[in-house]
Formats: sequence, C-alpha cells, structure tokens
Amino acid sequence: MSTINKVVLAYSGGLDTSVIVKWLQEEYQCEVVTFTADLGQGEEVEPARAKAEALGVKEIYIEDLREEFARDYVFPMFRANTIYEGEYLLGTSIARPLIAKRLVEIANETGADAISHGATGKGNDQVRFEMGAYALKPGVKVIAPWREWDLNSRESLMAYCDKHGIHIETKKGKKSPYSMDANLLHISYEGDQLEDPWVEPEEDMWLWTKSPENAADKAEYITLTFEKGDVVAINGEAKTPAEVMLELNQKAGEHGIGRVDIVENRYVGMKARGCYETPAGTVLLKAHRAIESITLDREAAHLKDELMPKYAKLIYNGYWWSAEREMLQAAIDQTQEVVSGDVRLKLYKGNVMVVGRKSDQSLFDESMATFEDDAGAYDQKDAAGFIKLNALRMRIAASKGRTFK
Repeated sequence: MSTINKVVLAYSGGLDTSVIVKWLQEEYQCEVVTFTADLGQGEEVEPARAKAEALGVKEIYIEDLREEFARDYVFPMFRANTIYEGEYLLGTSIARPLIAKRLVEIANETGADAISHGATGKGNDQVRFEMGAYALKPGVKVIAPWREWDLNSRESLMAYCDKHGIHIETKKGKKSPYSMDANLLHISYEGDQLEDPWVEPEEDMWLWTKSPENAADKAEYITLTFEKGDVVAINGEAKTPAEVMLELNQKAGEHGIGRVDIVENRYVGMKARGCYETPAGTVLLKAHRAIESITLDREAAHLKDELMPKYAKLIYNGYWWSAEREMLQAAIDQTQEVVSGDVRLKLYKGNVMVVGRKSDQSLFDESMATFEDDAGAYDQKDAAGFIKLNALRMRIAASKGRTFK
C-alpha cells in the first residue's frame, strides 16, 4: 500500500461504507475523514455521525447540499432539456460532480492526501467521482476499495463486520432487495429481479409514485413560472430550486408521473437495466420545452436539440468538470436569457400535459399564425418563390434524369 496519512471518504453510514472506514484504517493505517451529503434522499443523514464516531472517526462532515444541488447542477442541466438515450433524466449522474467537488474541498481543508468512495468497479459512479476529483485536484490519490479488496458479497461484508465489531443496524420489516440511490431529482432501483429485462417490476417496489391506475381520478392543474430558464414559482408562489423539486415530486408522484424502466449503456461498456422515479424532473422537462417553444428562435432551439445528446453524454460519463461541458453550458445559458414566462400543466394518471403557455418574450404572433383574415400581416404569395428556391437543387437534379427511390 502507498503511504496515505489521511483520506476523505464519501460516507453514507450503510454497510458498504462502514466496512470501508475500518478497511481503510486497517489496510492503509491512515486517519479517515467522513463526508455525508444530504441531497434530498428523504432519509435523515445525521445518524451517520454516531456511526462514524463509533468507528473512531474524529473529523466528520455532514452537510445539507440540497439547495446547491438543485440550483447549480439540476437546474443548469434542465436548461438544456437533458435526457440520456431518450429516457433517463440523469438523476444519479448529476449528483456525482457535487459530491466529488466537496470531497476535494474537504481534502484541502483537512490536509488529506486521498479521497475514497464506495462505487464498484462495474458501474459509472467510479468514473464520475474520480474524473471530477482529478479535474479539481490533479494530484489527489483515489482509493476505490471495491477494486482492491476481496469482499465481493454481502455475506463477506457482514463477516468482516462481525470480525471487527462493526455494528450494522438492520431495519425492521421487509428489506428492499434492490440497489437504490435517491436525491431530489430521482430514486433509482437496480439488481435482484430487475436483472432480467423481461420481468416487470413489482408494484410495491415504487416508493415515490402512485401507480397510474390508483392515482387520483381528478386532474390537477399547476402553473410554473420561469425566469431565464429556471422555475422560480409554482402557482404564483415563489420557491427556491430545492423547494421547487420537493413540491413537484410530491404533486407529480401523487398522479403517478415519472416512472421509467430502461436498459441503458454504461460507460464501462455493459448494458444495465434500471428503474427510476423522476416526478419533478419529468414535469420540469415538459414545462421547459413548452416555455422555450414560444420564446426561443427556431434555429437556436434546433441547435440546442442537436447539442443536447452530447451534453447528456458528458454528464452521464462523468465529464461535468470538463472544458467542453462548460463551453456547452455557456452556449445553453446564453439562450435562456429570453426563456421567461408561465406554463400551465395538467397532471393526470401518469401524464403531464401542457395546456397553456405565455411570455412577455413570446415570438408567437397571432396575426401571422391565424387561419382567419390576417389583414396583410403575411403575404401568402411570398411562399411560391420560397418553395421554388428551396427546390432548385432537386429540380436541377431531376432535369438531368436523376431519380430517387
């Protein structure tokens, strides 16, 4: 083992990271600093303090990062209408850059020369944590226990706990068989029966959303107010970014909105099946596209749509802290200067329907678009020349006998 004096660990207080604390102390003979982030996972994070203290940890960081997460990561991502492979709203992906940033900052504050995480060697999170850390602190040492130790099952982890006297709480009632991750944007489910992509998820797996069949029989209407691409109010009441996420998760979840079941392509090369609940994100994406539809110039909107898959891939693959992501973000944010106004939505049995949009920045001109008498606002005869000029290359090709099948 290389010489490590102090390491900052991303610590949840669960089985894996509790084992990692002791393993780092034993294997590296180093001091461990724990960092636990509240990103809106819906569970108390303060109990992690007592667990870390019991493991002999002296420096313990427990931080409420919900507002920073929503304001500086989720909202900028949604300005781009970001979605990966057509369905995934990147709930896990977008949380990792913030955790990586705080790991590095705490390492600097405490004089630590390494960081550590509990991501496995099969997944994307190891890439996201480490790419972020190297971008922000090039010389940092990263310790990824799952790539070093031989504790490759829950049984071996529990045996390690027994051997080293690590107390692990067992929750009363039925334990979820799934690997889960939650924050303000989503909750994810992987593993167990989901590893067979043919098997439908059990209804009691879903925690944040009612099934559409059991959702309310009466639709709910809400109005979101945007300023420069971000939601700032719900039904006329001003909200912070985190408050927006919390309220939309509750409202949309009640109507069965935000469930997805996908097989995605991981960066490391394998396909993986995952299920996600993203109520707030589903509503935000729909509403943002609606307000952009009346405020953005056509070519700016189309260029954004062309850039978005690249932007989504950067976030999914762990390149948030990269020059190209910042370049794209600057271009995206410039377009959002005019994206302000109100969007009215109808929430009903798994569906989000846009039923109204208005803005002082609207480019929608009723006098131009009307099917009634436009009173000379648009000369329809102009269309003839427009069409002929755009067809010119095809007319020339046809005159030379070229045909298309």
